[in-house]
Amino acid sequence: MSDFGTGRIRLTGEGGTKEVRAGAALTWAFGLTSDSSSAVLRFDVSTGPDQDNAPEWNVTLYDASGGELWSNYRSKSEAEIDIPNGKLKEFRLEVICPKGARYGDEVSVNVMAAAAHGGKSSLSFGAVAKQSIMVLKTQMDQEKSVADSLMSKAQLGEKDVYAVFSPPGLRGYVFVEGMNTDRLREKTRDIKKARSFVEGETDIDEISHYLVPVSAVIGIVEGDLVELINGPFKGEIARVQQIDHNKEEITVELIEAMVPIPVTVKGDSVRVIEKEK
Repeated sequence: MSDFGTGRIRLTGEGGTKEVRAGAALTWAFGLTSDSSSAVLRFDVSTGPDQDNAPEWNVTLYDASGGELWSNYRSKSEAEIDIPNGKLKEFRLEVICPKGARYGDEVSVNVMAAAAHGGKSSLSFGAVAKQSIMVLKTQMDQEKSVADSLMSKAQLGEKDVYAVFSPPGLRGYVFVEGMNTDRLREKTRDIKKARSFVEGETDIDEISHYLVPVSAVIGIVEGDLVELINGPFKGEIARVQQIDHNKEEITVELIEAMVPIPVTVKGDSVRVIEKEK
């Protein structure tokens, strides 16, 4: 609702602050009612947190039919609005986050409506730049190689890439986090075994399940045939005898050993090659 109003003029709608990705747009719908046939809308646009070095945000006001009524690129800071028969006048405020925005860059827009008889009303809007998370396709089983190459490039020049995440078990994809999606694409352009980005962006809530640590013994059961992939018995074939879920360890018995001796290893030290039937 409007946060301030006097007289018989009122701005109504949902203001407040929203998050927006670099290069993307936010919109708010609001309305104006008055007993006058016209009103003047005044706009106060400020950027931060470092106003002197903040990038230029594009702020535009449209009417219900999509016609442009005001933009912060114009020289005037106000616009005169007709209100036919005192009916509700509907508007759409659009804010476009600049592609060069940094994390936490923000814009505040205060709209003040004034009627001829002296009544006033105001409504405030705000936007804060947030990072993007994109999904990069890779050659199958080359996810780590692509992630390592991208992180190496991320250390050079401007820090456009915030993080690269290659979840275990997710084949053919890595997640890339940064502010400017165009620059993220440039960083991956000459990386071998990197393909293309999936159209659109993802959200942290959609990938949060990949961020939860998975037990190293998940999927392993007693009787499974495994290959030891590191340690002194690397390359040996063994059968799982016992599983300790709390310690994430398994006890195995080497198949080709002359004397069966139980060996306890970490769950991530083996690869299942045949499941217990």
